[in-house]
Amino acid sequence: MSKDSLIGGSLWEQYSDKVTKRMNNPSFMGELTEEDAAEKGAKLVVADYGADSCGDAVRLYWLVDPESGKILDAKYKSFGCGTAIASSDVMAEMCIGLTVDEAVKITNLDVERALRDSPDRPAVPPQKMHCSVMAYDVIKKAASLYKNVDMSVFEDEEIVCECAQVSLSTIKDVIRLNDLKTVEEITQYTKAGAFCKSCIRPGGHEKRKFYLVDILADTRAEMEHEKLNTPPEEKTFSELTLIQKHKAVEKVIEQFILPILNADGGSVEVVDMKEEEGSTAVYIRYQGACQGCAASSTGTYEVISDTLKQKVDTSIIVYLL
Repeated sequence: MSKDSLIGGSLWEQYSDKVTKRMNNPSFMGELTEEDAAEKGAKLVVADYGADSCGDAVRLYWLVDPESGKILDAKYKSFGCGTAIASSDVMAEMCIGLTVDEAVKITNLDVERALRDSPDRPAVPPQKMHCSVMAYDVIKKAASLYKNVDMSVFEDEEIVCECAQVSLSTIKDVIRLNDLKTVEEITQYTKAGAFCKSCIRPGGHEKRKFYLVDILADTRAEMEHEKLNTPPEEKTFSELTLIQKHKAVEKVIEQFILPILNADGGSVEVVDMKEEEGSTAVYIRYQGACQGCAASSTGTYEVISDTLKQKVDTSIIVYLL
């Protein structure tokens, strides 16, 4: 029976191609041994971590150069769903070549972004987004074993949801990255608030420093403020409407051309503008002293044409009526 017939195909469409590829053909699944470590003169690190939020578990293997602290090789075993396998696979790959101190800076969002086919489309369905957290946590576990310290040493962030171990920065980043608008969406993407629910809003069984409702409101307000204070991207001349092009031409004529003509009692007006293939036709008519000036058909015309091409766009062709 095909996957499509099992779940209608709709769920699979929400996974990126990269996730599907690593689900079916993981590149770093396996194990490393003391023999492997001896061959490379490295220290073998084996770390186990279980994710209470989804019941999955992962075992991470590192071969670490004891002198530089660089991770020479990494593999894993995953006891979980396809998303956990894909997340663990890309996590192991990301570790290779980094020092242990650099590896602990990898976040679950880094893992998820690495699995995206395009920057603006999530790699997995919202209800599976939390699986990347496990890959992030097992790195900290491996680092704590290598350095012989407690995992809490690497916890330099505020934890909002103790049940799912979701940090404040993770929640803020997920809201921004996916333009989330409700607490329910935050829970879908991170599992924060899915269990005891005391972190959702005040009044739960346990008082919290941060609540999802407040984090959401504050982050959305920051996003709106940034949006209002970000100047719109300037369009190229070819992207403007004909009316906008007319205004741009009029502005340059008023600023750079009319002062010269007015000094001699002359003037010019834009009578019409038309779109032509690959160009914009600007039809002008002389006024005042320019109408009877012998130079108006040559020198003045060239000044107007050159100025519009330089100040507005090279696609402009000036026609004299």
